[in-house]
Amino acid sequence: MARPRLARPRLLLFAPLLAAVALAGNAPPVFSYAVDSAASTVSAKVGFLGLGSKTAGFPDVSGTVRLTPERPDRIDLDVTLDARALTAPDKVTLGRLRGEKFFWVERYPKVRFAGDRLALTTDRKGTIEGELTARGVTRPVSLAVTFDKPPMTAGRGEAITLTGTTTIDRRKFGMTAYSLVVGRQVNITLKARIVPD
Repeated sequence: MARPRLARPRLLLFAPLLAAVALAGNAPPVFSYAVDSAASTVSAKVGFLGLGSKTAGFPDVSGTVRLTPERPDRIDLDVTLDARALTAPDKVTLGRLRGEKFFWVERYPKVRFAGDRLALTTDRKGTIEGELTARGVTRPVSLAVTFDKPPMTAGRGEAITLTGTTTIDRRKFGMTAYSLVVGRQVNITLKARIVPD
């Protein structure tokens, strides 16, 4: 007795699944990390009265990092700061920074940097292109980064320290107050210890 002709169509139904499994088996390895909040911080330094500067700190830092060694141009860096926890050198400055004219932490409690493109100039230095969101405004930002060990060869199981710096114009994030007293350019430094996730 002849075999039913439905066998081949049934196999065809499973073809996409089999292809997906095969592709997954050939997917490049991805190194996943989490930001060690206890060993990470962000600071923001701005000129004051044209003579000195003031620095605000963001001690509450969290986030994740994903690296693909076979694609060194790819990175998934997602760092979030709790603006409500920011620190300042004095109470007056702290109140202003948390207020409506600057970070307005009651309405916008989080500051976020999301990077997706990595350009290494050496095995430990390069730039990360991404977007910074503060006070509800998102702008492109380039972060100059240094790793304490080559991130693409450190491998799983090793913690890495990442230092990143960038400069932004605070006016582009809606922080336009005190233009004669507070400088426009803000120098931001991220120091993060990332651990295997």
